[in-house]
Amino acid sequence: WMATMCQGCTAWCAVQVYIINGRATKVRGNPHAKANHGHSCVRSHIALQQVYDPDRVKQPMKRTNPKKGRDEDPGFIPISWEEAMDTIADKIMELRDNNETHKFSVWRGRYTALNGILYGNMPKIIGSPNNVSHSSICAETEKHGRYYTEAYWGYADYDHENAFYEILWGADPIASNRQVPHTASIFGKLKDQAKIAVVDPRLSTTAAKADEWLPVIPGEDGALAIAIAHVLLTEELWYKPFVGDFKDGKNKFVEGRTVSEDDFEEIQTYGLVKWWNIALKDATPEWAAERSGIPAEQIYRVARDFGRAAPKAISFMSPGSNMVVRGGYTAQAMAALNGLVGSADTLVICGGESAPVNSWPSIDAYVDEIAEKGNNMPRADFGGRKLEMPAMNSGRPGGIKPTNTTADSILNDDPYGLKVVMSYWTNFNYSNQGSDRWDEALAKLPFMVHMTLHPAEQTHFADIILPVPHAMFERLSPVRGSNGNLYRHVHMQTGVIESPFDVKIDETEVPWMLGEALERKGFSNLIDYLRNEFRDPETGKHPENGLEFNEIATKMYTQPLWDPSIEKKGDVINGWDEFLRIGTWNSIPYRFRQKWNGNWGTETGDFEFYSETLKKALTTHAENHNTNVDKVMEATNYTARGELAFVPHYEPAYRVGDESEYPFIFSDHRSKLNREARSANCSWYQEFKDADPGDEAWDDVAKINPIDAKRLGINNGDMIKITSPTGTITVKAKLWEGMRPGT
Repeated sequence: WMATMCQGCTAWCAVQVYIINGRATKVRGNPHAKANHGHSCVRSHIALQQVYDPDRVKQPMKRTNPKKGRDEDPGFIPISWEEAMDTIADKIMELRDNNETHKFSVWRGRYTALNGILYGNMPKIIGSPNNVSHSSICAETEKHGRYYTEAYWGYADYDHENAFYEILWGADPIASNRQVPHTASIFGKLKDQAKIAVVDPRLSTTAAKADEWLPVIPGEDGALAIAIAHVLLTEELWYKPFVGDFKDGKNKFVEGRTVSEDDFEEIQTYGLVKWWNIALKDATPEWAAERSGIPAEQIYRVARDFGRAAPKAISFMSPGSNMVVRGGYTAQAMAALNGLVGSADTLVICGGESAPVNSWPSIDAYVDEIAEKGNNMPRADFGGRKLEMPAMNSGRPGGIKPTNTTADSILNDDPYGLKVVMSYWTNFNYSNQGSDRWDEALAKLPFMVHMTLHPAEQTHFADIILPVPHAMFERLSPVRGSNGNLYRHVHMQTGVIESPFDVKIDETEVPWMLGEALERKGFSNLIDYLRNEFRDPETGKHPENGLEFNEIATKMYTQPLWDPSIEKKGDVINGWDEFLRIGTWNSIPYRFRQKWNGNWGTETGDFEFYSETLKKALTTHAENHNTNVDKVMEATNYTARGELAFVPHYEPAYRVGDESEYPFIFSDHRSKLNREARSANCSWYQEFKDADPGDEAWDDVAKINPIDAKRLGINNGDMIKITSPTGTITVKAKLWEGMRPGT
């Protein structure tokens, strides 16, 4: 058994792989990892089929057909790594010769902790501000909800083992989302002590085992969250030791009535009465029932049970409930519920103990005048520079790099056209909305390198294809995870097998080889940085080739974890070799209530129901564009005006297409067998698809409620055509009560 780690989803679990004669044969959870404590899920097993897939990219290739399009044969032919690097270096040198280094870009999908080399520092040394991450199409509204209540831009962790009630918003944590192995392994205990309510238009695996299933109309989750907050206040179910109380002890939260702010004294929170007056006083369950499709009596029941469980009550949100147009305030409302019941920093972790790692050496000495000029150019994406795209990571307009706008930038040369792109672990014309736009943009892009394990939709538009290792089996890389089961962790991918194909590690070997090629053409800054600034912390040796560089970079980054002489709060590991054998480092468990008493990090220092933090960020963005916040709301398709923009509130779902022409709402879901959308071609995936409620093995089905099917004359197994303003597909119908009618 050899230690490594799985990146089949964002749980990022430490695992062990059983190796027989150099071949990976079986997977299990790593018992040394406190986040998943020896458990793994089905995704890690499916990786065995990916790594030995005969359809993997096996060697570098180049395009021979200059015409690009979905229906064009690229005419790929094999080439050597040397020819590939020389070709890429020529394109970069052409940009430098023309003072156009800003037209170079690196696109990142999934990544390891070594991404700071390829994605972070390499573009800056070449001279470009354009490193674009997939993150904004993944979970940024989820982070928005937490940041503008408690100043945490990241993923939450939940203390399931001490919960008495959980509301799961679009989350299916025993099948998908974060820490699946841990949640699945303790779900029996959780069910014994707690009630579970699942808000999801589809009967998910978790919903099938829940006490309450709320099959919400897709996109209308915010109405439910606001109504639950209304009930918690009108029925005096908020957690007073956290929130506070009326000075005279009499509840003045009465439907339809405003409350004086002077009458209420808050403890850990800010702006509760403002929130009530602006957004909550009329938001009854009856009001929410009309919008969400959930009966008022069920909303009352869930809200009351949730409030009575305080502070052992969790509002668990996922991107499924809020990664939609107008989803930011929905996420805020879900986060605010944890404030109302006092579980914020009591059962819900937004922060965490630190995993001490080293930062990368400074690049300042290697950024020349040409690069500095390019780095100071505006970014190609729209984040912050467009009124309709505030992109406010951690309260900073433009802090997010909105992935999907990069296609528009290319198509419209706005503010200029990108010319050379290196892209890894990405499939942007598959994973972004508006894939036709991306097809057009990629066809227009003069030169693209795709570093990929398997051929993908994006690969079809590449000029150079570079084969890369399977992260779980074939590379040495650290992965710094977020919280899991109350622990921060760093897991190691340790290269447990030798790849049967001619692969190079994207984040380290490729920059090294490219640096050597650029040096041959007169630009040595990149390779000088990698050679001079990196040295083995044990031997002091500088790297001499790409593989040595990969190992030395990994050792430098992780040294605080495995060097016993460096003090840390967590596991004590005696040296590099032991770290590789164990395969993981765990912090001490999270210590709750670190953020209480003014340490929340918001503008007020408190948990914010009325978000002064959001108000400052929106005002800054508005002033940057010489306008006001109402105009920002209008440009971003939100309906809020005035003070409503600064509190969690209900935003009606943004629909595409006229309802009379398009009467159904489409909702998709993530399979528990889905390795980040990359495993659908594996036979095990197809064989066991019916492990997901409502799905069929070896088939794709559109799940339709029998009520809708009867009205339309559709029988189970009929082939049906589904049309939206985006396009048309033909697929088999599956009549299933687990989809709410109308979806």
